[in-house]
Formats: sequence, structure tokens, C-alpha cells
Amino acid sequence: MLASIAHRVPPRSYGPWEQVASTLTEGLVARGHDVTLFATRDSRTAARLHAEATAGYEEDPAVDPKVHEALHIGAVFERADEFDVVSNQFDFLPLVFSRLVPTPMVTTIHGFSSERIVPVYRAYDDVAHYVAISDADRHPALTYDATIHHGIEVERFSLGEGGGGYLLFLGRIHPDKGTTAAIEVARRAGLPLVIAGVVHDEDYFRDAVAPHVDGRAVTYLGAVGPAERDALLGGAVALLHLIDFDEPFGLSVAESMVAGTPVIAFARGSMRELVRPGLGGALVDDVDGAVAAVPVVRVLDRSACRSDAVARFSADRMVDDYVRVFEQVAGGPRR
Repeated sequence: MLASIAHRVPPRSYGPWEQVASTLTEGLVARGHDVTLFATRDSRTAARLHAEATAGYEEDPAVDPKVHEALHIGAVFERADEFDVVSNQFDFLPLVFSRLVPTPMVTTIHGFSSERIVPVYRAYDDVAHYVAISDADRHPALTYDATIHHGIEVERFSLGEGGGGYLLFLGRIHPDKGTTAAIEVARRAGLPLVIAGVVHDEDYFRDAVAPHVDGRAVTYLGAVGPAERDALLGGAVALLHLIDFDEPFGLSVAESMVAGTPVIAFARGSMRELVRPGLGGALVDDVDGAVAAVPVVRVLDRSACRSDAVARFSADRMVDDYVRVFEQVAGGPRR
């Protein structure tokens, strides 16, 4: 299991790629598979741990990203003959080594940061085994073995009643994520807004978000860990996910619905696959639609929302899907 080393595995707060790698690793170990996790030294796992970096480079400035990513990826391929399959949860860079070893590699594409990285995926399409995290994120120039939606440890989220009476924004603070749109929707809906997440655009936070934070109408909590996420989601009337890009997945959306909290999302990217209107929330086209959806989702059956989400986004379901791909790849010829 080749994880990102931006953060430890599992992440303390933000780190969706590391969280998926952790959930998949622990699920495989629980089923009796012999797994080696390549991650940071401070990672926590029941698998065998191989570490080149002491900590995540986003958490420790002493860890040089380029140097330690090179050592990290190199270690996997130096030991490749020990494994039946390599699960690449890292990104595109490991692909350039994939023709140098006979061990097949399954690469989960966690979205495309830019069209400029697509040529790397295309160059190795003949030997690669690609997994999309949503049908919406499949690139027409690539060949995929499967689409596998992320799974979460559903037992870590309890059914909430929405008793906090607030709307929630949970995610990185960046224009792409629609933080200011959430502020406007909450204001027009007459409900307080709680914002939680790491700041990924300091200028945007300072100029467009911070001026609205007053501790009453708008509260900013910063990054939150798993226990805080459960409480925040369970107390929210709804999660506002008003994205300004075609998001490939959205872990917070799945987590919210597992907590029984409906999601109001712009109908872009994977949101049409994740959110079932009338059951898990509402899909809207603009801020006006989001404001109108607040009273609609407020009366949805939260237990039905949770039941549906547990069935679709459990860690067990994700592990099942990956095991099928790993068995096919390890047992069959390379393409």
C-alpha cells in the first residue's frame, strides 16, 4: 500500500488520500491479508510499516517533499518482488517505474489536479490498472479496471438529530469549495453557519471569509478530528457543499449522510452519484436553489439517509471492491 506522505496515515485532521489508504489497509489486514504500508514513520497501522519520512511534509518542515517522495517511491519498487500487487494511492509519479518490475500496480486516481498530468497516465495506460473514484471523474483518454467509491468506517459516525440548529461547511477553505457561497446561503436561510477545515488559500480566507466570522452568525473552528466531525455533522441541519469545480468525490459528503445529515450540493462532478435527492439531501444549481432547499432537507428522514449511505459508502464495501480488482490483477496476465 503506497500512501501519500503529505500527512501521516491515518491523518490527524485533513488528509483524504491518507484516510482512504488507511481505511483500505486496515480493512485488508482485518481480513487476513499480508499488507505492507509505505507511509510516514509516525503512521498508525496494523499492517507492516515501511517508512522513509519521519513525518508528513505538510506537518514537519524538516521533511523535504521532493527528496522524501523519491526515497518513498523508490523503496516500494526495490521491494516489489515481495508483493502480489502494489496499491498506488499516491498519484501519477509511481507510474514511471511500473514497467521496471513484473509486479502489477493498481493506481487509484484521486482526481486530476490539472490536464497537464494526464500525459503521464496516458503513457502507461497499456500496463496500468486504473481505478476511478467516481464515474464522473473518468477521463476519456484512459482505460479503467473499475470505479470504486470511497468507503468510510461507518461505526465512527453516529446518527445525529440536527439539534444544533446550524448549517455546516466542512472542508478546506478555498474558492473551489464554495465557502463564501455557504455563508450567503446560511445568511439568507436565517441559520448560523459553522465552518470547519484547514485554510488552503490564505488570501481568500482573509479577504472573503474572515470578515464574516463573528462567533454568532458565522463561526470558524479550524481543522477538526474524527470525534469532532461526528459531533459537528450530527448537530447540523444540513451540510453545504457548494463546490465551484467538478469534484471527483467528497469524503465529507459521504460522512455527513452516514451521520444522517442531509447534504445540499451543487450538481457538479460526482455529486450526482453521491447525493440522492429526497433521501440524502438536495442537488441544486445555484445559491437561490440552495436557500430554497434548506427547509426541504430539514424534514427528511435522517435514519433513512444514514441507512442508504451506510450501504453505499461503508469501508467493507470499498474493501470488497478493491479485493476483486487485486485478485483479478494478481491472478491474470498484464495487459
